Amino acid sequence: MNESNIIRAAALQINKDDDIEQYIAKAAKQGAQLVVLPELHDHAYFCQVKNPTNFKLAISIPGPETEHYSQLAKKYGVVLVTSLFEKVSEQKYHNTAIIFDTNGHQAGQYRKMHIPEGPNYYEKFYFAEGDLGFKPIQTSIGKIGLLVCWDQWFPEAARLMTLAGADILVYPTAIGWEPTDTNEEKIRQLDAWSIIQRAHAVANSLPVIACNRHGFEDDPSHETAGIDFWGNSFISGPQGEILASANDNESTIVSADIDLTQTQQVREVWPYLQDRRTDSYHDLSQCYPSKK
Repeated sequence: MNESNIIRAAALQINKDDDIEQYIAKAAKQGAQLVVLPELHDHAYFCQVKNPTNFKLAISIPGPETEHYSQLAKKYGVVLVTSLFEKVSEQKYHNTAIIFDTNGHQAGQYRKMHIPEGPNYYEKFYFAEGDLGFKPIQTSIGKIGLLVCWDQWFPEAARLMTLAGADILVYPTAIGWEPTDTNEEKIRQLDAWSIIQRAHAVANSLPVIACNRHGFEDDPSHETAGIDFWGNSFISGPQGEILASANDNESTIVSADIDLTQTQQVREVWPYLQDRRTDSYHDLSQCYPSKK
């Protein structure tokens, strides 16, 4: 565990053409102990189209790719959060995030639980729903509640990670605008994305790291105008306060010091967890609003 309770965290806001190791090395040189990569960072975002050929991109875990990131974590002495396309069998694939500790050991993995499906984001074509549950991963710097992209819109996921003992919530992400959206619509989407994750920080009194890719990626089918990944990666404290953030158009390292002792301090003043009425929440298991 991290004895000082202060973690230097870095979210690597990069695009599909950036040299990942170069950014990890730079973050480590800046003192980062925790380094987060965006969702599916090893490739262009292939889920814009339903193309069976893309299954060739999937990897076995463990394998050469996990060994590569294991060595990078060890080489630079960081806890490294990666996001990979996992092949379990010829019929089963997952969107899988893996954490490597500072010694290169695979601390744990998480399979994306909520899978989107729609224009530009045909993830159900590629990924099965996660089957590992919402379990924080123990690392040398604390327990990381690792979730992936679409998971960030669901307060239940953040709460379950919190109740399981997470010290921090981490969201590798690949999300962007449809280039033909109006500026007003782009602002609404971006605000919603930031607000929902900062709300998870507030509701659970936990710091949050949201690491998004950036840059335009064409739709190979040319049926849509592609995706302009909006970046805006950020790190927030346990009251939703922004500790560091990026803009929408550059590769950069978003870094901040996170004081884990603030969680308990905030919870003593704002006891949201303590005051929950768990005896009255039984209707949360239903999917849709009642019409009664």
